[in-house]
Amino acid sequence: MTTKLRCIVADSYGELSQIGADAVEAAIKADPNVSVLVATGNTPMGLYQELARRRANGAFDASHVRVFQLDEYLGLEPEDRRSLFGWTRRSFVDPLGIPLENVTRLAPDAGDLEAACRAYDAAIKSAGGLDLAILGLGPNGHLGFNEPPADAHAPTRVVDLTIESIESNAQYWGGRDVVPRVAMTAGMDVILGARQTLLVVSGSHKRDVLERTVAGAVTPDVPASYLQLASDVIVLADRDAWGAMPQPR
Repeated sequence: MTTKLRCIVADSYGELSQIGADAVEAAIKADPNVSVLVATGNTPMGLYQELARRRANGAFDASHVRVFQLDEYLGLEPEDRRSLFGWTRRSFVDPLGIPLENVTRLAPDAGDLEAACRAYDAAIKSAGGLDLAILGLGPNGHLGFNEPPADAHAPTRVVDLTIESIESNAQYWGGRDVVPRVAMTAGMDVILGARQTLLVVSGSHKRDVLERTVAGAVTPDVPASYLQLASDVIVLADRDAWGAMPQPR
């Protein structure tokens, strides 16, 4: 397998979480004002828990970290348990002691959603761009909610979710019927513009899409495959997700 990506295969999910936390901690220590795009989903939760443990033990100070939300459902009240901002806050922002004023939301309750998307992009530009993007890998190759087909220049926008994304998210909320059908997402242009990207992937159910991401054609049908063209990407997978692909060098 030939790829520009730096691929690391962890022996277990626990090791994956440790290695991922090492990378994020290093980024925070290198620049306390680091701008981070933060994913939700099951896979990065162990990484975030490890970061919280280290921060509580005094390993680093995250109070100046700037956080950008990756995606959000439309049509929810702010206190709705399905809010991805709420999940981001519970898993990353609050445990790391990051002030809320350092967090830029995607605003699904804005009256003008297009203007809200432009304001989000402007906030990233004002911050000097994204230093680090922490991403998971969708079952259909999406990043954030950039559903296929999505090209590398797809902007921050409102999207209709695919059936694959609805079924994938049903596990979190108790069934397909309660998953919203429309969302906002940071654009592919935002994601691919990050100076460093950490893609974390776990579980045998991600083998096929991971192989297409790191070793397949670069195509809008697998939006994550565009990471092959990015300048500094670490793909961190456990052995269940990596499967029978050749071991990275």
